[in-house]
Amino acid sequence: MEANASVDMFSKVLENQLLQTTKLVEEHLDSEIQKLDQMDEDELERLKEKRLEALRKAQQQKQEWLSKGHGEYREIPSERDFFQEVKESKKVVCHFYRDSTFRCKILDRHLAILSKKHLETKFLKLNVEKAPFLCERLRIKVIPTLALVKDGKTQDFVVGFSDLGNTDDFTTETLEWRLGCSDILNYSGNLMEPPFQSQKKFGTNFTKLEKKTIRGKKYDSDSDDD
Repeated sequence: MEANASVDMFSKVLENQLLQTTKLVEEHLDSEIQKLDQMDEDELERLKEKRLEALRKAQQQKQEWLSKGHGEYREIPSERDFFQEVKESKKVVCHFYRDSTFRCKILDRHLAILSKKHLETKFLKLNVEKAPFLCERLRIKVIPTLALVKDGKTQDFVVGFSDLGNTDDFTTETLEWRLGCSDILNYSGNLMEPPFQSQKKFGTNFTKLEKKTIRGKKYDSDSDDD
């Protein structure tokens, strides 16, 4: 009897909460409708024009991004191109790769998808063998490494797959989440919940490159194939 009474009480509380929420939503909608009803033609015209202007600006921004090479995942031939590319775009992801490293090919697939989804960010790749000075300057020692560049300055790195669940089978959404944590793209999900397939407790202390001098031009690989 006591158990049934508790269940009934819980059901009534839940029902009351739902009713209150529904009432609040209805009141908000009624308020918005009332505002529209009270607007005269001039106010409605101004509101329409404001929205059209926002759409025009968004379209202009999209065209500007596309003209600067956003919307596709591109390889750049040299270090000099890297500096030019990051100078003309606010947000850039550059994949420092090596042909013989298997995990670089895994990243390629995900980055190609994200480049089409996130026009606000430029996605590039650069062969480390063609960029010895840049690799030394950025202290890149592990391949693959993603350099995350914002406003012309390197803000963060994704080194290997340690921030991506430590697996070769991470999803595109997981990489998108990680890049979102560095605000290098506009992430619409919850940054506090990494979308790992088998989610474990995961902190927000990401891997950073140790600031040590590179010895020669030899790179460590994060791939088991090397």
